[in-house]
Amino acid sequence: MKLAILTDLHANREAVQTCLAQARAAGVDRFAFIGDYVGYGADPAWVVDQVRSLVEHEGAVAVLGNHDNATAREPSATMDPEAADASQWTRSQLDASQLRFLGSLPLTATLGHCLFVHANAWAPAEWGYIHSRGDAVRSLQATDRLYTFCGHVHEPRLYHMSATAKVLDFQPVPGVAVPLLPTRRWLVIPGSAGQSRDANPAVCWASFDTESLELVLHRVPYDFDTAAAKVLAAGLPPRWAERLRTGV
Repeated sequence: MKLAILTDLHANREAVQTCLAQARAAGVDRFAFIGDYVGYGADPAWVVDQVRSLVEHEGAVAVLGNHDNATAREPSATMDPEAADASQWTRSQLDASQLRFLGSLPLTATLGHCLFVHANAWAPAEWGYIHSRGDAVRSLQATDRLYTFCGHVHEPRLYHMSATAKVLDFQPVPGVAVPLLPTRRWLVIPGSAGQSRDANPAVCWASFDTESLELVLHRVPYDFDTAAAKVLAAGLPPRWAERLRTGV
């Protein structure tokens, strides 16, 4: 089975539309969404509807992100105040069924040897970031799955841990297949499909073949000028629009 993994879509219709189209063209069999469908962008209703449709009609996997939680319930104490305030605007853009869908999402999901979680596996509801090898070890040791897929961090990264708990990490090269050998444990952060933050405005998604065990990072140029203009028109913070154009 060929999985498409997308995270941190952040209400960016133009980016998500492009990623989904590329995934379809690549022949993926199933989608996995690992949180943050809303926040920052101007099209939360459209993005939520896309994810919900794929869950309901194609068996896609979807888990809760911190921005989804802030919108459907309430912001966490650690959330950026500007983003927390904007969750009220997002809530005003969604109808009751869309809010129910976000609120019904689980913190984690499993599929075969894979675990999907937005932030980390050791405390999913606390939204702690994986910024280091130490964080990766903590997350990997909190699950018995060989492959953990996380979002929350908007920059793509691969961590792998040996049987002796030695961890290495690297940034995958877009378009180059990486064999995720089952003799190691893997933590995959595919980057963001809605708001990149590594000085490259192109967004990301990843494909994972559960038979060949090959992972490919896909880097996707899209119409970020239109997405940024919509952020400004919605009255959202101008720096969020600028980030779409610059990736920083």
